[in-house]
Amino acid sequence: MKATVESLLRLGDDRLVLGHRLSEWCGHAPILEEDIALSNISLDLIGQAERFLGLAGAREGRGRDADALAFLRGPTEFRNCLLVEQPDLDFAHTIVRQVLFDSAALPELERLASSSDAELAELCARAAKETRYHARHAREWFVRLGDGSDESHRRMQAALDALWPFTAELRESEPEASWGAELSRLIETARLRRPGDPEYPTGGGRRGVHSEHLDRLLAEMQCVARAHPGASW
Repeated sequence: MKATVESLLRLGDDRLVLGHRLSEWCGHAPILEEDIALSNISLDLIGQAERFLGLAGAREGRGRDADALAFLRGPTEFRNCLLVEQPDLDFAHTIVRQVLFDSAALPELERLASSSDAELAELCARAAKETRYHARHAREWFVRLGDGSDESHRRMQAALDALWPFTAELRESEPEASWGAELSRLIETARLRRPGDPEYPTGGGRRGVHSEHLDRLLAEMQCVARAHPGASW
């Protein structure tokens, strides 16, 4: 069965929004090496987004390519999970957000790489290869900071507590059984405490119900394309 436009938009929008968030660290990361690493991961994610959105546009049949889907849709048309649009309050938030996202994204990509939909399978196999690197990079920081100084441990636990409610939405794409146990072991290795699941899970991004953070992100990301529609350089 071929992937639906809706499922391709989810895959593409997750990566487009997260890639933009990571790009905000360019020139501001704690160390030069990390500045380069986060920029490269951002470029990988935006490249993945372009391919998933390109396939979504082709299957939609309305003449919209990846650029049109990225730059000419409003917030309610985006299907990304709420986790990826959360702001970079500090480096701990960035690392925790990346670990939580990769923990669910990697098994989903590996599963879809075996899909009978050849075009989707090819895109997912390529994305999974890059995501394994992203996950390894973020997990190393996760353990280093969680099991580091009192200050780094405090900030990591605060970030984990703040972002954990958004993991409920990840279960809509991938059952927790495929990623939850490994994530729990990682949290334990980092000497952090796994937060309890909220009584009222946070969600709505898959239905186009987003936080104010996405409005601001899209205003910045789309301003040039909207100011100069159809321009090329």
